[in-house]
Order: sequence, then C-alpha cells, then structure tokens
Amino acid sequence: MGIHYDDNGRMFKLDTDHTTYLMGLTPEGYLGHVYYGKKIKQFGGAYRLRMQEAPFTPSVNKREKSSFLDFFPMEYPTGGIGDYRESCLNVRNEQGCMGAELLYVSHVIEKGKPGLPGLPASFGSEDEVETLRIVCRDEILGLEAELMYSVFAAEDVITRSVKISNQGRENLRLEKVYSACLDMDHRDFEMITLHGSWARERHIQRRSIGYGKQMVSSFKGESGHQEHPFLALVTPDTTQEHGEVYAMNFVYSGNFIAQAELTQFHQIRMVMGIHSEEFCWKLAPGETFVAPEAVMVYSSEGLGKMTRSFHDFYRNHMIRSPYKYKSRPVLINNWEATYFDFNTEKLLAIAREAKANGIEMLVMDDGWFGKRNLDDSSLGDWEVNEEKITGGLAELVRQVNEIGLQFGIWFEPEMISPDSNLYRRHPDWAIQIQGRENTQSRAQYVLDLSRKEVRDYAYECVAKILRSAPIAYVKWDMNRQLSNLGSAKLEPDRQQELFHRYVLGLYEMQERLVTEFPDLLLENCSGGGARFDPGMLYYSPQIWCSDDTDAVERLRIQEGTAMIYPISAMGAHVSDCPNHAVGRTTPFETRGHVALAGTFGYELDITKISPEDRAQIPEQVAMYHKYNDLVREGDYYRIASYSRNHMFDCYGVVRKDKEEALFTYVQVMNRPNYHSRRIFFKGLDPEKLYQIEGEEGTYTGDVLMKAGYLVQNLWGDYKARLIHVVKA
Repeated sequence: MGIHYDDNGRMFKLDTDHTTYLMGLTPEGYLGHVYYGKKIKQFGGAYRLRMQEAPFTPSVNKREKSSFLDFFPMEYPTGGIGDYRESCLNVRNEQGCMGAELLYVSHVIEKGKPGLPGLPASFGSEDEVETLRIVCRDEILGLEAELMYSVFAAEDVITRSVKISNQGRENLRLEKVYSACLDMDHRDFEMITLHGSWARERHIQRRSIGYGKQMVSSFKGESGHQEHPFLALVTPDTTQEHGEVYAMNFVYSGNFIAQAELTQFHQIRMVMGIHSEEFCWKLAPGETFVAPEAVMVYSSEGLGKMTRSFHDFYRNHMIRSPYKYKSRPVLINNWEATYFDFNTEKLLAIAREAKANGIEMLVMDDGWFGKRNLDDSSLGDWEVNEEKITGGLAELVRQVNEIGLQFGIWFEPEMISPDSNLYRRHPDWAIQIQGRENTQSRAQYVLDLSRKEVRDYAYECVAKILRSAPIAYVKWDMNRQLSNLGSAKLEPDRQQELFHRYVLGLYEMQERLVTEFPDLLLENCSGGGARFDPGMLYYSPQIWCSDDTDAVERLRIQEGTAMIYPISAMGAHVSDCPNHAVGRTTPFETRGHVALAGTFGYELDITKISPEDRAQIPEQVAMYHKYNDLVREGDYYRIASYSRNHMFDCYGVVRKDKEEALFTYVQVMNRPNYHSRRIFFKGLDPEKLYQIEGEEGTYTGDVLMKAGYLVQNLWGDYKARLIHVVKA
C-alpha cells in the first residue's frame, strides 16, 4: 500500500499512483513537511527541513527557539509559542493564556478509512485507501492531537483531518482548529479561487501572491455564494495540460477559511479549516473535537489532471446515493412557471403536457403549505394548503403518478417565518440575540438547529410528508445566511459554538433523511448555489448550481463548478426566455445543450411556451438519455473558456475506455467575415480511429487533438453544437 515509515530517518512517506507526500521528525518531535509532488522512490529528503542550518533545532540552540519555530515547515502549527505565521490550532487554558506545543508521540498505519463522527467524510475499502494516524501531545495542557492522513492511491488524493482531545484536568478553549496546513518554499505561485454572488456563483479568479496573507472565507453560516472552500496554488504559466497544482477543498458546509501566506523567508503556508471568526469551543476533560476533512490534490499535469482527480474522488468516495451511477429522471419544476400562483389544476396541466413531451417528474416548489402566497409567511408550518392543493397532497401525488410522472417536492426546513404558527408558539426557536431586534432576510429567521427538539420538529415535518405519499425527490433549500448569533439553550461560554453546532445539526437531519428514505433523490440548494460543497455531496448526489439558468451566464458558473465537482452533481435546467435573472433571450436548443452538462431538467411553464420550443423537448429528453452515462461518468476536459476569450466556450467528456466522447461548443458571439474555428480535442486515444457522428471520414485521435477539428461559423449569437465522437 501507499504509507511507509522509516524508523532510522524518522520519515513518513505517503504514495499515490503518481504523487509522494513526505514528512519528517526533528529530534524534539516536531513534525515537519518535507515534500509534496511527483512520485519519488526514496525516503531521502529530510535535509529539506533545514535542521542543519542556523538557528538549528531547540535541542541544539534553545536560545533561538522562536526563530526556529517561525521558519520550520510545520505540518500542524500551533499559536502562542513563537511561530508568528498563521496557526492551525489556538488553545486557551483556564488562566486565560493561549499557547500549545505539539510533539510527536506515536503513529499507526491502517487499511481503510475511518469516518468522522457527526461529519461527512470520504470512504473507501481496505483495497482503495490506507490511513496514517499521527498522535502528537502537549504535556502541559494534557492535550492530544491526532493528525489523520488518508491516501487514495488511484485518485491521487490525500485527505486530512484532526481530532483534538482534552486528556488533562482543566477546561480548555479551542479558539481555532484548522484541518490542514502545507508549508513549502515559494515558487512564484499564483492563487486560484472561486468567487461570485447570488446568480453568478463560482467564477474563476487567478492572481499573483504578495507578501502577507491572502484568503477566501465565509462566516455566514454556509459555504456561501461569494467565496468557495477551495484554494489552488499553481506554478507560473500553468494551463489545463501543463504546470504544477497544489489544491485543497473543504468537506464542510459552514464557515471556512482558505488562505495562502507568503512569509519573510519566501516560504508559503497554505491552510484550510473552520473560520475562527465567532468560533470558540469549550473542551472539558475527556472530550474530543473533530475537525472536518480537507481534500488535497497535487497535479504535475496542469489543472485538467487536478479536475479529474477531484471528480473521480467525489464520485467514488464521497457521493453515497444510489443515483451516483444511475440515470436521474428528467424533471420539470414549477417555480419559474408559476412562482406562488398555482393550484392543483395548474400543476396537473403542467404534468399532462410534460408527460406528452417525454418529461418524467413533476416537482412542486415553494408555496404549497401554510398560507404561503408570497415569501413572507408560513416557513415552519409544513401542512398542505388545501385551498391550493384540493383533496390534499396524497391525492395530488396519486393523480400525477396516474398521468405517468414521478413526484417531487420543495422544502426549506431550516427556516422559520415571523408570520407563522410555529414562531408564535416557539419564538425562542429562532437564532437570535436576546434583547436585540432580530435581523430578517427574505422575511425569515433561521431555526436553532443546535437544539435537539428543534431538529426533531423540522425533521418530522419533512418525514411526515414523505411518508404520506410516494414522493421520489426532495429539493432541500436554505435561502438566507446566519446572523444575530445566539441560542436560548446554549450556556454563555458556549455561544460561540453555535455556528458549528448548527452545521452539525444540519448534517444530523440529512443523515436521518437518507437513512429513512434510502431511495430518495435529494437535491440540496441554498438560494441557488450558496452551499455547493463536498459536505453536501455526501448526502445528495446533486446540488442546485445557481438560480441563474441563463445559458450564457451558466457557462462561467458551470466552468468554475466543474473545475472541482463532477458535472453530474450540477443541478442544471432549461428555463424560459427572456431569462428571469438577466432578461436575455437565447435559443431553446442552446439552453438544452448547456443544461446537458448537469442533471438536466426544465424550469418553465410548458403549457405557455411556443410550439416550436415545445417540439424540441422530446428531442432534448432523448438527447439526455443518449448521452447521460457518458456525461455522468466520463472524464471532463476543458477545451476553451468563454470567461477568458469572451467569444466561445468548449468542453468535453470522454468515456473511461476512450471509445466515445461528447464535446459541447457554444458560440456566444458570432464574428463577421471569419472562417471556421479550429478547436483541439482532448482526452482521446492517439492511436484509436474515430468518426464524428453525422459526418463522413475517420480520424485518429492524435489528428483530432493535434491538428484540430474545424467548427463552422454558426449563424447568430448564443448558438451551440454537440460534437459526438465515436470509435470507428
């Protein structure tokens, strides 16, 4: 397997199929980072810890211990003892002093991958993954840190997490607990992150790194629209095929920080973990705190190899749903079709027309419960409004099933409206600071999921509905961030635990849901794409990518998302035009081609669209089923980026055996008086003979990849074309 320990050199070596990760111990027991990069055969490399250079290690030169601590490449740095770079662990004792020093005690190497209590975490068989546990200890505090490294050889992935245990006699306060650190010499790295806002999530940003700290973060109680729990450091001129990439992604759905710090000695420290803003965890004697998992990928073959490593890893070792390798039903959601203005007859009319055109599921979105005719009431009152749904939900589901469609439903279980029966009964169930006016967003508050009785109520509201009728799909939404952090049940010295306890409560509820309803197709959503993160993938095989379904805007959103996540996880629909987010009108065919790079469905009133558009739906449904296995399980390649060239977009998926590929070409802007555009396919077998479906002639893979393929100019803007390549 891939983990080895050299007792003589006191070195750890972690090998994947193509990478090596090295750590070494000083005589005192400090654990230092030695190497991460292309696979190497020997343990050699301890010299890179620079222990033979001034100021030397503390056992040789105690008078300059702080100088040593402030440059040594720590695997898990702690605050308060002389390392002035970003720490991963800050601990305060009962006297109010902050400081911890972790020294190596022992380690164990085991096959398989342990779970993390209460948290989503990757998994794998004993043949797929091996785990290293390194125990370090602060004897003064009685604090023990177990650093966990799991090696997924086939995917070239190493995951990391930390368990902090109080084995002393005093209460400790954890003021910061990050999950991973990577200390390296700076090589003029550039930094790639994802940024955005509502309706424009996960746009790619690449920038140089200056001295000091550069970070992306969220302390909104969710991973967020604005920044994303991902960070990559790349060598200069890195492209899709060339250059070195060091990437981290955080398996967590709450506050996070991802940071690169360039230090005075031209070293770079890369860290990832729960954001320390409004975080403090009281750790009593005998208690343990478990940090979420961070996923690390190294690629020596550019961003494309990084992407495919993440994709394979999440498909194989994070997504658990039975839909992981199964075609999902083509659904139609009534949100943009009706908003709150619907009733049984309207839904059945949509269902009948949808069935006639090959659609397979009807999803009833917001507005079916309480007295919710606008977004200003009834969250928490999860009882069917029978003035809208005459005869009740079970009867509606029966009629939809009778038409021949499956049925899905929308919930927002984490929220409570001020205008609701639930709030009138239990105002203290809302997160709030006592004595201060609570802050509304979208006319709603957030339920305090740190409280068991609140979680039980919210879960039972969902489960009761699902038990009442054959419901195949749930869209779980969360439409606002957390603010006014306060819980009526937490003690004063535990109020800063609320952010994390909220996320743990959310995970508990979703774990209950997928356990009780194992065949349910769950799609997570958060005001669009504010919680598109690996933690959510553990519970749902797909996440709503963005509330912006405009085909052109989706090119940037889906490019950034697909850089990390399998495209089968991206919730993507064909919507009506003019688009409800930007007012743009694009061809119906183009909308279908762009949505194909995702889960594929519809978000429109099928009874009102033009006959010409409606006539394309059966063809698009057939297109989805023709290509879905390839899209869902193939290797993803980025050919061109509209976000950079501002003219056209191109990406492809290639079957693992390289016998079939589908490339999507979108001409965003037409060009006058130009000839055809040459594009260069990727991922094909250079020796195999291929043909383009619908065209004459055959080509070897190396011709299509090196000499290129000519795409004729398409007439007009916002036009798209699918290029299906098959083995001849």
